[in-house]
Amino acid sequence: MTFSILARDPGTGAVGGAAATGSLCVGGWVLRGDLSAGLSASQGASPSTFWGEDVLSVMRAGSDAQSAVEQVTSGDSGREHRQLAALDLQGDAGAFTGTMNQDVKGSVVFKQGIAAGNMLSNQDVLQAMVSCFTASGGSFEQRLLASLEAARDAGGDFRGLLSAALLILHPDRPALTLRIDHHSDNPVAALRQLYDRATSGAYADWARQVPVLNDKERILD
Repeated sequence: MTFSILARDPGTGAVGGAAATGSLCVGGWVLRGDLSAGLSASQGASPSTFWGEDVLSVMRAGSDAQSAVEQVTSGDSGREHRQLAALDLQGDAGAFTGTMNQDVKGSVVFKQGIAAGNMLSNQDVLQAMVSCFTASGGSFEQRLLASLEAARDAGGDFRGLLSAALLILHPDRPALTLRIDHHSDNPVAALRQLYDRATSGAYADWARQVPVLNDKERILD
């Protein structure tokens, strides 16, 4: 029911994910992240939010992404109805796609990232995400947004789209977690509009002064 992308920005140490789906509330269901562990996207016909949290815990303890995915998914009797992608802090990726998820389904690993999806309208959607992200200019966040747009334009979820989300974790900036939980027209476009609002003006000025991982005592001047 979802397509998602997870990536690491080696220049800054930031990690980020973006997702969209033909159902509601994709950000709450799918994307998880922790700067001490990495990122996860737990999705599928019967998605497990436990998988998303558990794979972060296993990576936090030192496992690479693929080993963590295997550990988390192997003991779940319902795993064939679920899909999980993970990215560790080295930028290595892992994935599992259960056979009972509807086609088109699968994952594509690329340097410092992974794209995954199910209920896709065609085989080109995931590669469109990857190609756009790796070829785009602009900021890390803008490249993730552009990859969602590319997937949408390539066909996206075969039911259409209702929600979209962006999650950015950066050691020197506050977490950016943006969600369009329901938009019957174009949630990906609405997400970009929300991103533009959140990264400009008074809100952005305020956000630059709150505590971050590398300065946990930062305050408003």
